[in-house]
Amino acid sequence: VGRHDHFFELGGHSLLAVTLIERMRQRGLHAQVRALFTAPTLMAMAAAVQKEALAVVVPPNGIPAQCQALRPEMLPLVTLSQGELDRLVAGVAGGAANVQDIYPLAPLQEGILFHHLLSPDSDPYLVSTVLEFAGRDRLEAYIEALQAVINRHDILRTAIAWEGLPEPVQIVWRYAPLTIESLELDPAQGTAVEQLARRYDPRRYRLDLRRAPLMRVMITEDAQGRWYALLLIHHLIIDHTTLDLLRAEVGAHLQGRAAHLPPPLPFRDFVAQARLGVSQAEHEQFFRAMLGDVTEPTAPFGLLDARGDGSGIVEAQQDVEMAVARRLRACARSLGVSTASICHLAWALVLARASGRADVVFGTVLFGRLQGGRGADRALGLFINTLPLRCEVGAVDTATAVRQTHQRLIELLQHEHASLALAQRCSGVQAPTPLFSTLFNY
Repeated sequence: VGRHDHFFELGGHSLLAVTLIERMRQRGLHAQVRALFTAPTLMAMAAAVQKEALAVVVPPNGIPAQCQALRPEMLPLVTLSQGELDRLVAGVAGGAANVQDIYPLAPLQEGILFHHLLSPDSDPYLVSTVLEFAGRDRLEAYIEALQAVINRHDILRTAIAWEGLPEPVQIVWRYAPLTIESLELDPAQGTAVEQLARRYDPRRYRLDLRRAPLMRVMITEDAQGRWYALLLIHHLIIDHTTLDLLRAEVGAHLQGRAAHLPPPLPFRDFVAQARLGVSQAEHEQFFRAMLGDVTEPTAPFGLLDARGDGSGIVEAQQDVEMAVARRLRACARSLGVSTASICHLAWALVLARASGRADVVFGTVLFGRLQGGRGADRALGLFINTLPLRCEVGAVDTATAVRQTHQRLIELLQHEHASLALAQRCSGVQAPTPLFSTLFNY
């Protein structure tokens, strides 16, 4: 790699960007991930490097071990009265001695909690996985390894509280034993996988968010002696990267490599980064500039009400042919942009056709770890966020449009921890009409 070589022309993308910035940090070289997108050659990046970190200073947790009585001044990330704090502690198994930390929710956690409370009989953000085991001993070993990973990570021992509070908070328990439920299934009612899926369908089943951990394991045996475990985890505590890290750590425990795992990183650092980094005023200024003159929603085929309990959802999957994927990546490299930029512009074109508008707004899912601070590439928790992106299509040539989309995504990265509710309020679309009804996740 030469000093004039370009990060995106070499095939760089956001996942590699986070890894690169973290490896630089470990060697005493500090830069915002945004700098990699604005100065993508090695020489330009070198000029943007700082010798000292410019990261947010996270106030330390003030709750000592074996604490028998909590006081508001022990909680630097949240403001609670003594009465509110006492009511929170009363809801924790084991009381104050089992409370490790209390702090607010991250931006997307707030949105997910809202949808949980909006759907009293279902839970659209309950993630399920069915695992099959050759014998009961293998199943028991898996559960033991999973509990060991829960013991390591704060976010996996977190409960949510909101009743009677000025804002929702998350409470980290010091010890959160996993709930295991054993079931007897009727072979006449279908396979074990089918019966587990029906019984714990998120459209009819919910977790109690007030008790940690926000996961459950349901186990059963079929007539052939195979064992199954349905693992339910709430999206409030995981994103896709976290799920991959969780599986890898369970594997490390099962293979006897637990001693080689890196020290766990607290999710509170990310919450502090989101709260204390870019100010609310800066977020508001950015989104008012982007959306202030948008007065009508972008609604494909005029469909505005996209809410429901999930029962009406139809899914379609289409594989991208390898030849098309190669051409996309070659095109991105030749333009010096990310493949994501081309795909976002393509979706904007789809919306323009389907909504009869040349100026469109849609939601995009952000990785959330680009501004996530130290160790963001390996921390567990819900880092992703959803924010609006505005694209005007047809006004310029395609290459210019791609570069403009790339630039807008770069600018959005600086605000990846903003609240979607704040962003929507900055538009000219009056509530309760939604600003957009489609979401693009690259």
